[in-house]
Amino acid sequence: KKSDDHRPARRRDGKEERMGRAGVVLIVCLFTLPFLVFLFGGRAAAPAVWHNAAKLTATGRGMLNVSRPSATSGADELFGGLLAPGFDRRTCLSRYQSPHYYKHSPYAPSPHLLQKLRDYEARHRKCGPGTPLYAKSVDHLRSGSSSSTEDDECNYVVWIPYNGLGNRMLSLLSTFLYALLTGRVLLVQSTDDFTDLFCEPFPGGTWALPPDFPVADMSRLGARSNESYGNLLDDKKISNDLAKATAQSVPPYVYLHLAHDLRRSDRRFYCNDDQLVLAKVNWLLLQNDFYFVPALYDMAEFEGELRRLFPAMESVAHLLGRYLFHPSNSVWGMITRYYHSYLAQAEERIGVQIRMFSWASIPVDDMYDQIMACSRQEHILPDVDGDEANTTSAAANGSSKSKAILIASLRAEYYERIKSTYYEHAAEGGGGVGVFQPSHEEKQTMGQRSHNQKALAEIYLLSFSDVLLTTGISTFGYMSSSLAGLRPTMLMIAKDHKVPETPCVRAMSMEPCFHMTPDVKCHGKEVNKEELSRHVKECEDVPKGMKWIKGIKLVD
Repeated sequence: KKSDDHRPARRRDGKEERMGRAGVVLIVCLFTLPFLVFLFGGRAAAPAVWHNAAKLTATGRGMLNVSRPSATSGADELFGGLLAPGFDRRTCLSRYQSPHYYKHSPYAPSPHLLQKLRDYEARHRKCGPGTPLYAKSVDHLRSGSSSSTEDDECNYVVWIPYNGLGNRMLSLLSTFLYALLTGRVLLVQSTDDFTDLFCEPFPGGTWALPPDFPVADMSRLGARSNESYGNLLDDKKISNDLAKATAQSVPPYVYLHLAHDLRRSDRRFYCNDDQLVLAKVNWLLLQNDFYFVPALYDMAEFEGELRRLFPAMESVAHLLGRYLFHPSNSVWGMITRYYHSYLAQAEERIGVQIRMFSWASIPVDDMYDQIMACSRQEHILPDVDGDEANTTSAAANGSSKSKAILIASLRAEYYERIKSTYYEHAAEGGGGVGVFQPSHEEKQTMGQRSHNQKALAEIYLLSFSDVLLTTGISTFGYMSSSLAGLRPTMLMIAKDHKVPETPCVRAMSMEPCFHMTPDVKCHGKEVNKEELSRHVKECEDVPKGMKWIKGIKLVD
């Protein structure tokens, strides 16, 4: 019996002992690998990093996140009613999962905003592509005859993608708010580099403009296009005199060129009376590459409604960003795989977004010094400790938090230097510090879907931070802090290619800066800039040569 129980024949070649030892080693590896990854940091070409992260997560069977839950238990999946229920979770995982990753939700949506969003969703279902009312409006547009909102039950604003992803997101968010304020339906021109980035945001309808839309080749539209509002005004083909703007006088559609190279006549979009004229046009096509919400506050037509929608003025981009943008399943997979593999173990996450502009470039050494000077000034990155004995004692007592530093930059040098700092020196007071960079594309690539997918993934990884350091004027940084619900510290932009004396400032608001003052005469009267300053405030210094960039920021 004993002989049978011991089964000596199965041990004659030593395989059983080796299998037992291998099992122990495997278990040890599964527990220690995530912590080695955390301590030594991680960076590689994005696809490799995110695919390896997927394998690591699958192998760990949930053990990767042993030090801190990755998802906030009891998180409000609908953001206080901001999101409508009833979506198929499988088609858009991020819609219901993202609330578990955000660390801050400083503002609840107002009851008026919630009602306005539900009304918009009903309008989109009624008027969106595939509906009889949409077909009627398109037929009217295709006929080329004068068309006004008096003739059509549904009115539209078509958003045309332009510039980089951060610019696009802020522009699209601003355009959606404009649609809310004007009772229009928002449609998005489909381009290859903008597909498979976001889920459909509106229940029961698509925001994608069908490919058979009658206005062909919208990419040709620009500041000098005959169809632009400014040129229509200059050529007397439309009148901004309310007495003359009738159903018969307005064209089938008007193109609104609001991008950074807009001309003075295009800026009349920001005049209240011109808005009353544009309200008569059935189809508006809009191209823009910055956040123009602050200018809407200066229009009597919109100011009161905006105050009801957003009692806290700095909450606009935060609330609308969380409502409108939900990464597609493919991008969400990149985000969550990286997060669980590299960031979830940390007790505190620090996001650092670094952007170097060609017109304000400085040497890498100088930029690194500016980052570290800012960190010391604002106590962002962990200080290093020269006394290893104190550090070891503190670590043994568990008196310091583990921290993960996420670097988002086109370049790798800053990651390498910051990682080396914490490899060569212990953090003051102990506690593990991991430094990570998902990708380093070296240069911004326009028109490439994979580039935009990586950029979107990094915007969201930054938005899950506890602390944010971003680059002033960068729309990428604006979008990250708005989604995060954080007032970031912003690196000041170089002047004359020299490091600014003040390395960074604490933002007074998490609202994105407005890069273009209206600077326009409305019916012979300048926009009242003193009045405007009640809603906006300069937030950054910029080079004098950049006339079209003027930072203004909403404040409480």
